[in-house]
Amino acid sequence: MDSQLSLWFCSMSTAFCFVFFSFTLLFSLFSLLIFVLRLKLWCTCKTCQAYLTSSWTKDFDNLCDWYTHLLKNSATGTIHIHVLGNIITANPANVEHMLKTRFENYPKGKPFSTLLGDLLGRGIFNVDGDSWKFQRKMASLELGGVSVRTHAFDIVGSEIQSRLLPLLSSVAGKEQVLDLQDIFRRFSFDNICKFSFGLDPGCLELSLPVSDLAEAFDLASKFSAQRALASSSLIWKVKRLLNLGTEKQLKEAIKVVDEFAEEMIKQRREEGFSDRHDLLSRFMGTINDDKYLRDIVVSFLLAGRDTVASGLTSFFWLLSQHPEVESAIREEVERVMGSSEQFASFNQMREMHYLHAALYESLRLFPPVQFDSKFAQEDDILPDDTFVRKGTRVTYHPYAMGRMERIWGPDCLHYKPERWLQNGRYVPENLYKFPVFQAGKRVCLGKEIALVEMKCVVLAVVRRFNIRVPHSNQAPRFAAGLTATLRGGLPILVQEREA
Repeated sequence: MDSQLSLWFCSMSTAFCFVFFSFTLLFSLFSLLIFVLRLKLWCTCKTCQAYLTSSWTKDFDNLCDWYTHLLKNSATGTIHIHVLGNIITANPANVEHMLKTRFENYPKGKPFSTLLGDLLGRGIFNVDGDSWKFQRKMASLELGGVSVRTHAFDIVGSEIQSRLLPLLSSVAGKEQVLDLQDIFRRFSFDNICKFSFGLDPGCLELSLPVSDLAEAFDLASKFSAQRALASSSLIWKVKRLLNLGTEKQLKEAIKVVDEFAEEMIKQRREEGFSDRHDLLSRFMGTINDDKYLRDIVVSFLLAGRDTVASGLTSFFWLLSQHPEVESAIREEVERVMGSSEQFASFNQMREMHYLHAALYESLRLFPPVQFDSKFAQEDDILPDDTFVRKGTRVTYHPYAMGRMERIWGPDCLHYKPERWLQNGRYVPENLYKFPVFQAGKRVCLGKEIALVEMKCVVLAVVRRFNIRVPHSNQAPRFAAGLTATLRGGLPILVQEREA
């Protein structure tokens, strides 16, 4: 009797498991079907088919250039990529609407936070609401102080004098090709690690050593960005669940970053942090959650490293094509500083209006962050009458905006620093026309520090060296990433200037 009862229970359990498994499978398939239908992967419009089949690559080297083409041909400066559920705009009125007028309706959103969540966690660039406000307030207090800016200036000056200039000098006149993009990435990584953690990774030493942390950070940024290119988030989520391919590599890279951050936080707690100037030490006085500290500082690491390196790389590529701009910068430096070989001061850099204009013009054409996305919380209508359904991704595109005749005039594709000057003095443009540093409540807090770092590099290099790009007439081709990165780097030759 007992054996029959046991057998009956066993068969019932088996039947229940079978029914439960079948139901779960059918429910999952049904959910997947609904998800696919919502994505409109069947969309047969010309734009969506070009995206899905990558046929746009026949005419364009870069996705951003294809988007620019589409936006130029749009009467409103706005397009809709249905298969991505993405509205893309290059209309300044729409940008102001998103970043200022209806700021609360266009947060980063959960879909975006999920994309970068493994790398950035709850860091300032990946959160909304109270968490964002708290970090924003903290960062504003820390980055806005004179002592912090002076500390950043000293770090940059030391890296230039002790590493960047000696490295360039070591190859000058030897016909030895350097990858300037790699050099600037090493330079900015050293700087941001010193500024954020008080740690010197030594990436720009003469031997150009391999840094496990820098490599892991590069891979983590690259693979996180690739998630956004998938036509469905289900693709990378399944790969993450099964620990396959790029998701496996992403997990391994983030582990290296995590272990480094954990060690730095542990070490700082043991040694004390009250008399240190790096961001980690400053934030540790307010935050006790080590995971939260890790997320905040890694976010600043990402923003401070890749954007500066990208901006400098593009600037020197443009300079190689426009020797007249290089000459004008040198003339201005001579006028402001005379024959002094000293490092330029803050006050002297403020007098260099042409240099400032040349950098802004470079950022107009080659913004380090080519586009930025938000997700609508509620239904909305943009100023150009584009309807935005709740949950839709809305992207403004600084790269395309810099190439719009309707915004910058018929010479928009020309590198022309003079467009930023009136009577020889720099005059700013509307930030919603030039959202390279974002605008409104999310405007970049590190903007001034980044610009000073770039100016320091430009002044130090152009005064002492001639930097030449052997194939400067080739249009830039960008690799997929969170920031604009040139595929194959930027090969250069270096010559010492005659005294």
